Amino acid sequence: MPLDQTTGVTPRDVEIKSETGVLQGRLYLPAEPAKAALVLNSATGVPQGFYKHFATWLATERGIACLTYDYSGFGRSCMGHERDAKVTMADWALKDQPAARQAMREMVPDVPLWVIGHSVGAMLMPLQDETQQIDRMIGVASGLVHHTDHPWPYQALARLFWFGHTPFLVRVLGYLPGRMVGFGADLPAGVYWQWRRWCTTPKSYVPEIGAGLPRSTWDSSRTRTTLFAFSDDKTIPPVCTERLAEVYGDGTDTKVLRPADFGLKAVDHLGAFSKHNKALWPVLIDTAD
Repeated sequence: MPLDQTTGVTPRDVEIKSETGVLQGRLYLPAEPAKAALVLNSATGVPQGFYKHFATWLATERGIACLTYDYSGFGRSCMGHERDAKVTMADWALKDQPAARQAMREMVPDVPLWVIGHSVGAMLMPLQDETQQIDRMIGVASGLVHHTDHPWPYQALARLFWFGHTPFLVRVLGYLPGRMVGFGADLPAGVYWQWRRWCTTPKSYVPEIGAGLPRSTWDSSRTRTTLFAFSDDKTIPPVCTERLAEVYGDGTDTKVLRPADFGLKAVDHLGAFSKHNKALWPVLIDTAD
């Protein structure tokens, strides 16, 4: 890609080899040698381009290289139609996310490795292999949610998404027609069904640990971990972040941020990475120093 004349950053398209296939990513490098290499794991249904302003800010203002990418069967990594993608949410977390870290270590070696996980991007990190190589983990708007955790009237929308017409459409069409149902992005059916099961089961995926999902080894990694929640997040309320912190284990720091404290009207679930809310960005990064 051409040099961004306003920032001096040259994003570079890259390919990431995962067990699920080849993922499409974008590497943002600072002008000077990077102080750290950060992998940004996206939220469900959020394309990597959504994070471009944040990634550019990391490179220009903090000297941190940033890798964004799309999960298998989604966005630029979707080869064909979503109905043909035989992947699950666990595949995204346990195969694609580690593959992205490995790629980043090879592209930007010999510097501390950081991970930011947005929503699902941090949700299953404790169950992954080789987490000992992560120097810093930052979760943003991530947690273990049950559909009864959502405030009303948002909970009514969530119930429709899980129990109304949406599962019927997924069965008929063979994929989640996100645009049709107002979710915003089409997703593979395997992702939807696993996501649905976890969001409608008390304690989410925790009952599956050791029986279909790996056991957590996060405590042995000694990775400094901070999980940020937002007081106005209707999708992942702060209580859900506290629940996820229990999976990460002792030493995990949780922080609840209030939009008004930063002069912002709202952040909710996706707004932390919006350029309009960039007042939050130093808190997410500098708190981790």
